[in-house]
Amino acid sequence: MSGYAVTEPAAGALPELTVGRLLFSWQSDVPALLLVVVLGASYGWGVVRLRRRGEPWPVARSAVFALLGLGALVVATMSSLAVYDHVLFWPAAVQNILLDLVAPLGLALGDPVRLAVRALPETASERVRGVISGKVVRALTFPLVSTALVLATELTVYFTPYFATALRIGWLHELMYLHLLAAGCLVVVPVLTHEDALPSWCTHPVRAGLVFLDGVVDAIPGVVVMTHGTLIAGAWYLHHAPSWSPDVQRDQQLGGGAMLSIAELVALPFMLALLFQWARAERVQAAALDQRLDTELAPATSAADTTVSEQDPAPSPERVRPWWETEQNEVAASIRRQHR
Repeated sequence: MSGYAVTEPAAGALPELTVGRLLFSWQSDVPALLLVVVLGASYGWGVVRLRRRGEPWPVARSAVFALLGLGALVVATMSSLAVYDHVLFWPAAVQNILLDLVAPLGLALGDPVRLAVRALPETASERVRGVISGKVVRALTFPLVSTALVLATELTVYFTPYFATALRIGWLHELMYLHLLAAGCLVVVPVLTHEDALPSWCTHPVRAGLVFLDGVVDAIPGVVVMTHGTLIAGAWYLHHAPSWSPDVQRDQQLGGGAMLSIAELVALPFMLALLFQWARAERVQAAALDQRLDTELAPATSAADTTVSEQDPAPSPERVRPWWETEQNEVAASIRRQHR
């Protein structure tokens, strides 16, 4: 593993980006590393706390949180993408889309909100639920509002002085990383968490529609960047482009294409995760309904048989109709559907 500085004097001295350097060129990023450590340690503490109480927590959730969520964060901020993002646009574009889409998806699949609610003491757990249901969080995560915020964030990064200024100022670059990560989490975390973080009308079919719409919206920045005639941070990249780099306009087209491709690839696992969650919820609901039927049907049938036996030998059909044909409730409706 090798590292290259990204200071302005050394930027032009970076060697040509080959496949080997793409895989093995790394540099440290202290703020990003601290964030990874804090998130990983907090999640690990929650899992350990649950297991000490004898409560299970899926290993798959922990794995995807660490590998896809924290892993994408590390790759975006400390891999060759970070090494070369000051001399080439496309590594910066891939960086940003990893922070905006891939890392939030990995973190959300780990369901840290549900873990916090279950692992924290009761008082702290209620406080977390209070924050989730608070007006500010509800407004920011409201369907379509969060999607609009993500789109606005990406367009602001590339089509205002934000990005060009962040290339010159280190702390603003780190703030941009955090901004992109937070914006992406506003969309994905409420949809995939098992806590009630969305309005009650956001059923699984509605969420599936929102995920599809979000996938369409996420493609917009990539298309705009790829086809935009004006160079993004053009003055910076024209000045710092190494001799071996592609044409700056071509570099921007590559970046836009990478953004579009990753956005479309992320939409598929996002939708699959939601469909899996939907199917699981249906199975749980069906099992609960079956259990309710087992407890209510047998006593009711016995009572009906007893009543019939005490009546005339030839009672009218209307008098012997079972209770599920006359009562208007969820259990009766389910039985009627089964007998059709």
